[in-house]
Amino acid sequence: MATTDRQATTLTLAHALSAAERGLAVIPLSKTKLPALRSPHHDHPDPTAPACHGECGRFGHGVYDASTDPRRIRELFAAAPRATGYGIACGLHPHHLIGIDLDTKSGTDSSAALRELALRHLFTIPATVVVLTPSGGRHLWLSGPPHVVVPNSASRLAPGIDVRGAGGYLVGPGSRTEHGVYSTAPGTAQLAPAPCPPALLRLLAPPQRTRHPTPSSTGRHGQGLVQFVLAAHEGQRNTRLFWAACRAYENGIGPDLAAALVDAAVRTGLTEREARSTIASAARMTGQGPR
Repeated sequence: MATTDRQATTLTLAHALSAAERGLAVIPLSKTKLPALRSPHHDHPDPTAPACHGECGRFGHGVYDASTDPRRIRELFAAAPRATGYGIACGLHPHHLIGIDLDTKSGTDSSAALRELALRHLFTIPATVVVLTPSGGRHLWLSGPPHVVVPNSASRLAPGIDVRGAGGYLVGPGSRTEHGVYSTAPGTAQLAPAPCPPALLRLLAPPQRTRHPTPSSTGRHGQGLVQFVLAAHEGQRNTRLFWAACRAYENGIGPDLAAALVDAAVRTGLTEREARSTIASAARMTGQGPR
């Protein structure tokens, strides 16, 4: 059994070093998918001291230990002889990795939820690295711009969709866990993380504070959104209404523009009930309505 564990650790180290060659910073993980190195401050915590992110010079700070330096990676795995997996830190140069975790354990169809988001917000997921999880889920790797900090979240984007951003990590392909092995989907192993679509990036970024509209901004921008809805053809009416309502709430004019958007949607063929339901959904999606 000990020999098997050593072989698993050796194989995992090889996978981790290969990931580091692609510019992905890594840390060793245990079979439970948690960082394999215990915090050096665990036995003698000081509640008055600021959180240590590795400034002490020792290992055991989770994602803050992540590195692309082969020598340091070997030292990390030498200090974690039972590691059977590795984590890839998100949000770091050069890829500024964003992970979209499509879960299967929540009882929801997360892939369908992502497709619905893409339809409503007019974006497509580009060809990119896809990692298959032992439970049947998928991790989509996307690259973000360096000036945007994407936070970690669980089901905020949509039910069953978790996001790994700055301060988080993804389980790397080749990792062995209690439930099985992570692997890359066929045809995606040699791809680079694709740029995150701007419309999706706006959904992933921290919610902006509500801005109080001025009469001029409400009039000009609001009228443009109403016209956008009025120009909808059959098959795109609900999508256009949802998009316009999201932009209205993001700009702080949602409540003032709701009636005009409902009227425009009804004139294109939606029922008033359908229009109000779509606008309410947009309010929730942008953090401006009840959840």
